[in-house]
This record gives sequence, C-alpha cells and structure tokens, in this order.
Amino acid sequence: MTQIETFYDVMRRQGITRRSFMKYCSLTAAALGLGPSFVPKIAHAMETKPRTPVIWVHGLECTCCSESFIRSAHPLAKDVVLSMISLDYDDTLMAAAGHQAEAALEDTIQKYKGNYILAVEGNPPLDEDGMFCIVGGKPFVEQLRHAAKDAKAIISWGACASYGCVQAAKPNPTRATPVHKVITDKPIIKVPGCPPIAEVMTGVITYMLTFDRLPELDRQGRPAMFYGQRIHDKCYRRPHFDAGQFVEHWDDENARKGYCLYKMGCKGPTTYNACSTVRWNEGTSFPIQSGHGCIGCSEDGFWDQGSFYNRVTDLTQFGVEANADKVGLTAAGVVGGGIALHAAVSALKSAQRKTQDARSKEEV
Repeated sequence: MTQIETFYDVMRRQGITRRSFMKYCSLTAAALGLGPSFVPKIAHAMETKPRTPVIWVHGLECTCCSESFIRSAHPLAKDVVLSMISLDYDDTLMAAAGHQAEAALEDTIQKYKGNYILAVEGNPPLDEDGMFCIVGGKPFVEQLRHAAKDAKAIISWGACASYGCVQAAKPNPTRATPVHKVITDKPIIKVPGCPPIAEVMTGVITYMLTFDRLPELDRQGRPAMFYGQRIHDKCYRRPHFDAGQFVEHWDDENARKGYCLYKMGCKGPTTYNACSTVRWNEGTSFPIQSGHGCIGCSEDGFWDQGSFYNRVTDLTQFGVEANADKVGLTAAGVVGGGIALHAAVSALKSAQRKTQDARSKEEV
C-alpha cells in the first residue's frame, strides 16, 4: 500500500507548533466527550498513523450532509479534509470532473484495497434497475457496490443513507433503499439526521482515525457517544415539561416564556441525537432553542410519522413520560399529595413529641 503522511507530518509541514498540536488534541478529546487521559492517545495516533483514505459518494440526496460537514468548527472541516484524512474522491468537493474524477475513484480503490473508508451520502434507488440515479453513466447502486467491495468500513451520512429519508417516504416510487439493505457484508456506521450535526460527522471520523476502530454503536448502528440520549433528556425546556407548562399556540404567552413545545408536535421525547448538547453553528443554537419543535430527523421513517406539528400522545412505549394533556394534572397531584404527606408526617412527629414530653413529666 502506498504510504500516506500522518496527521502530525502534515501539521508540521504547515508550520504548526507542538504546543498548538497538543492543544488541538485536547480540544478533540473534549469534543468526543473523552477525559484528559485520552489526550496522549490521540496525539500518539495522529503522530504515528497514516491519514485514512476516504471515498465519498453521492446517491439520491440534497447535499445537506456535505453542507453541514464543511461548517464544522471542532475540528474545522479543512483540517479533517486536508490533514486528518486523505479525501481521494468526492464528486462534490474535488476539483476533478468527468473521466478524471472516475479515474481517481478507481485509482484509490486499487491502491488502498481493504484500507479505505467509504462514506455514502444519499441512497440508491433500486426500481427500473437503478436508473433514477446515474453517476458516471452508470446507476449509482453499481458504483456503491463497486466501491463497497474493498472498503474497510462504511459511514452512512444522514437520514437518506441511514434510513431512506424523504426519497423513501410512502409510496417510494423509485424504491429508494438505505445503504445497509444493499450492502450487507461490511461494518456500517449510521450517522442520521437531516443533516447530521457537523461536529458529530467530524467527531466520528476523528474517533476512527484515533483508535483505529468503529465507535461503540447503539442497537440501530448509530455512534452511542452522540445518539445515546434523547434530545428530551438534556433539553433546557425539560423542566417545563415536567411541570406541565406547554406552548398551546404559536407565539402565545407560553411560547414567549420558553415553555415546552411538546404539544406543538415536538418529537424530542422520542428522538435520539446530540442537538440539545452539541447544538448547531459552533454550539450557538438548535431548533427547539429557536422556537421550533424537533421533527425527529435522526429516527427511522420520520417522514411517514404524520405532520411535524401533530401532537404526539400515543408513543409512550418509546419513553415519553406521560400524555402531555395529563402531565400538568399529574404534577399538580404530586405537589398536592406531597403537601398532604408533609402535613401528615409533621402532625405525627408533633404527637410523638407530646407523648414523650408527657412520659418524661410522669417519670419526674
């Protein structure tokens, strides 16, 4: 296999100091949710391991995943593309086009057979022999199978590649199909979202480069470090949910107070993603913070779950604590019950003290 420079080699050639390099490793560890003890491991990996060759292909999609990726701040997309990995083929970002681009794809497959990562944005349509998506004069599904054959692992970027997204929504006329249902003999990491968070995308690549393995995945094949908790669990509006305080109409007084958007269709209680912790645009905000409920875009089949603004009241089996209509009454009942219990306990303690005082006087 042709030797590729390490990440550290590239940084040194660009004039980056050792101090800046170690600071970068510290920031990377923090972005991945790792403790200080992992900083030396990240530094060692980036000093010794060659940059990972990556082939990035595009099927049926809107390119929002690429748009998200290039806006990453920790680390910067330019550092990922130019230093951490060797992005040898991406028909959206590469300068080459036409026959030159296809030649670069074949060259990468041959030189790094079994050692490159295949990143897939979008999905293959299988109806009409794949003719609904043509790349380089051939159905995309053929390019996908060809590139996947000798790949080390596959990353399914976004809801399109992970689940099918809007292209696969009913009635799915093109038979748009998720990557894992076409490629079944390779390890696949799903990074869903429409699009995924930029730092989640670069974080997955950084982890794989650093530890030379796939991150821990949940039962749906998503990186647990980013998809291990519901948006609802860390949402800053969660206390309002627990207190039964909900927005009833768009722009009502409750909306101005920042109350919970669950009654307005927010899918945060049934959606697993890092939006409420990592957030978007360098940690500036996320949809719920801007006043719009979560639409559940990192969950399978979210396009076919009814209107984004329908109140969700029948999904308690997925972890919603209670029907939104009953939460307020329940909270009030709990508070009332707590007051009554406190009064009863206080009365009991008072009676016990009086009894003890009476006994003491009798003994005297």
